[in-house]
Amino acid sequence: MNARLAEALEGRYTIDREIGRGGMATVYLARDVRHNRHVALKVLSPELAAVLGVERFLAEIEVTANLQHPNLLPLFDSGEANGLLFYVMPYVQGESLRARLDREKQLPVDEAVRITTAVAGALDYAHRHQVIHRDLKPENVLMLEGQPLIADFGIALAVSKAGGERITQTGLSLGTPQYMSPEQATGDRVVDGRTDIYSLGAMLYEMLVGDPPHAASTAQAIIAKVLTERPASVRLSRPSVPAHVDAAVGKALEKLAADRFNTAREFAEALEGRGAPPVTASAAGPARVLAGRGPG
Repeated sequence: MNARLAEALEGRYTIDREIGRGGMATVYLARDVRHNRHVALKVLSPELAAVLGVERFLAEIEVTANLQHPNLLPLFDSGEANGLLFYVMPYVQGESLRARLDREKQLPVDEAVRITTAVAGALDYAHRHQVIHRDLKPENVLMLEGQPLIADFGIALAVSKAGGERITQTGLSLGTPQYMSPEQATGDRVVDGRTDIYSLGAMLYEMLVGDPPHAASTAQAIIAKVLTERPASVRLSRPSVPAHVDAAVGKALEKLAADRFNTAREFAEALEGRGAPPVTASAAGPARVLAGRGPG
């Protein structure tokens, strides 16, 4: 792959080394030859690229290039070379939120709320431009000088739109079970910004409690809990969390999208104690089971 990639991108990017690998893509540290800068060059897996409509994927991902927000990592470039689909983003030397949580387990309440409200502001901006993330998780939030930067915005959505039902051929799930909204977990391909609000609520829950709202040994078991169980109140594990923050997290994690905040801005305002107090159940227990197609 490296030799093929280097040949395909000769004159545009030079590949330094692989720095990450996930279900959708392999990430390389590369140098942008024209601008003499380091970048994160992400190459979609060959299995995924094979089932995508290349032109449509590149058209869909281009929407992300028009997003400009201080908490969004911008898209520098995208393209196809020798059958490889790639996109390019800035290389951020800070750590991911995942790395910080792995090290610290729980964050101070004020810090967790600050990070969440900043991410919510970026989500609100993107949603108003009709772009959703669809795979928001701590791995996709990079911390640079204390400020969160959301990476890969719109990539999962572009893959979904370009691949359609053929995505199931790859065995790839567009989303991460611990942070996946119930509507995503049931296989609903038509989702809106409230699915990102759920994912952000799950991230805040983990920042405060130390674990995601639902945990199990397999992805299928996690998804079953996402669909059928109500997460325990944050304050049961951490009484120092203010009641209004606990209530806001609970509302963001409602099973039905209609019961969540309508916008990420509303979520941020609730976390800051502004706006109408969120109304939500506070205890763990069974929740309404969502009907729908399984995750595949």
